[in-house]
Order: sequence, then structure tokens, then C-alpha cells
Amino acid sequence: MNVIRVASVPAAHPYVSAIVDPSVIALHPDPVPRGATEPGQWWPPRWLEPDHLLRHIDEIDVLHVHFGFEGVDHDDLVTAADVLARHRVPLVVTVHDLVNPHLDDQSGHVTKLETLVRRADALTTLTDGAARQIADRWGAVAAVLPHPHLLPIEHVGVRRTPPPRPRVAVHGKFLRANIDPWPVVDALADSSLVSETISLRVDLDANALTSPRADPRLADRLADYRSRGVDVRVHPAFTDRELIDYLREIDVMVLPYRFGTHSGWIEACFDSGVVPVVPDCGQFREQQACTTFGYGPGRFDDAGLLAAVERAAGQVRALPSGDDLGRRHERATQRRQVRHATTRLYQQLLDTAKIA
Repeated sequence: MNVIRVASVPAAHPYVSAIVDPSVIALHPDPVPRGATEPGQWWPPRWLEPDHLLRHIDEIDVLHVHFGFEGVDHDDLVTAADVLARHRVPLVVTVHDLVNPHLDDQSGHVTKLETLVRRADALTTLTDGAARQIADRWGAVAAVLPHPHLLPIEHVGVRRTPPPRPRVAVHGKFLRANIDPWPVVDALADSSLVSETISLRVDLDANALTSPRADPRLADRLADYRSRGVDVRVHPAFTDRELIDYLREIDVMVLPYRFGTHSGWIEACFDSGVVPVVPDCGQFREQQACTTFGYGPGRFDDAGLLAAVERAAGQVRALPSGDDLGRRHERATQRRQVRHATTRLYQQLLDTAKIA
């Protein structure tokens, strides 16, 4: 089999690395955007700029769009799809986000996603529920390829020692649009669970303090949590090594998402043995077996959250005493299968393009 040259939007992302077999697929590095201000910045993606795409069209066999197209003009998406069609380069779209977790106003995202879905030569997504929504909205068929493991395989299923009081964590990241940790943290901090059953940790990325979504009294809020025994930590975004260490330091993770579709955090929890507690919006509960609570735009079930966390704490106490080698084998096998399916999909599209 010839090496397949793929332009991925983006390329430098752990999910993309997880699904690509480097022995048969050559990923182009992310082009540096005009006016880039951050190391490793890939957004907005230049592969969706029609002029850049046209200049390099002979260097790629497939264009695969995952996410990051919110900064691309809709007209440019249409023109880029025209360039691909004219040169018989297949467009693959993986629908990670039926709703964009970075945006409050979804109208532009929905329009762009619809264009990508309708112009794609092949669609994939991560869960059956997302595939059903794609079929209902656009009459399109998306192949379901489950999210592979993100942690290095030697860290999957490593033995955990349950502490006397399970450590429950809420990570607010940089307070992007779909993350609202405060109702969740307030409910947990005000409950008897913290004093009697669990310990509570809250993390924020350092840039959350200057986020436009930060509460003007955020510093006072964090100080109040600390005064009530909550372990509050503000720090730069985790490196890969720091993420592994973090997951070893906690037992339960509550995802404070008001909306969304899928989450890599769920996969990282599953790999490391952390018990995820997820909102009932989106398709989070379809990715892995999760305890859920009611959370979404305009609604929050605080009693349901406390019950879910209490159940999760019970699951922590029942974890196996040794390494979970079955989980490690399952995840390694799944990644190989997803890589094979991705390669097969690309090759089938290229074979079809040659015939056309």
C-alpha cells in the first residue's frame, strides 16, 4: 500500500495521533497561521483557506476535518470544498461537536457544520447517538469509530489504591463557553459529602482568571472555597505528564459541561481508572459507562449531582486491587481497529476517486 498523504485539521492533536497509523499515513504538519501568537498554534487552519489549499493541492491525497473551523469564513469553506472536488481530493469530516463547546452562539457553527457534512465524501463520529442526530438533521450516514485511548498504553489500567475518602475533582479549564463549574462546586461544597465522605478539589487553568467569562469576584469565590476545606489550584494548562499525574491524584471527576457532544476527558478517566460523573446533555454518557446528573442550559439537578457523586465514590471503593490488564488489552485492540478502519476509509475513497 502506498503511503497516504493526509492534511488534517488539526494534525497536532492527541486524538488525530490516536487514529492515524504512521506506517501507512503521512500527516502534513499544521501550517502556521498568519499572525500566529502562540507556540504550536494551528488555528485558524490554513488548509481551509482556498488559496493555501490550491497551492498545495498536489501534495495531499485526503483532507480530514475534525474541529477548529469556527474561525473560517463560511464562503471559504464552500470554496475549499469546491477546490477539493475539482481536484478529486476526498473530504472526510469527523463530527466531534454537534454543538461547539467554545461558542455561546451556535448559529455560525451549525451553518458551517452543515456545509461540511453535505460536502463530505465520508463522515465519521464517535457515538451512535451522534450518528443518529446526523442522520436526523441531514439525512447523512456517519460511520461510528469509538474514541481510542489517549493516555500512553502503559498508563492504561494501572493499579489504583482507593483512599479512605475518595478525591472528587472539578476542572474548570479556561472557562470556555460550555464550562460552568460554579453550580457544581457550590452544591458539593455545601453538602455533607465533603465533610463526611469525600474530599473536593477544584482546578483552573491560569488564563481562566482573565477569561471574559470569569466572575468579577472570582478571587473571592476561590478564597471562600479554600476557607471551607476545598483544595483549590490555579496553574498553567497541564502538560501530558502533568495530566497523567493529575489523574493519579484524583478518584472521581465531575465534568461541569452545560452543553457539548463528546469529551476526551471521559476517555482519559476511563484509561486511568478515574470514575467520571457527566451531565446528561450531549453524548458524553455514550462514550463510556458514566454516572450522570441533570445539567444543561437553564437547568441543574443538584440533588441528582450529589447522588451521582455518592454512587461514584462507592465505585471507587470497588476498584480492582491490581493492574487492569483487561482494560489495557481492550484499549490497545480498539486503537488498532480504529486505525485500520481509518486507513481503509481513506483507501476506499482514493480508489473511488481514481475510477470517477
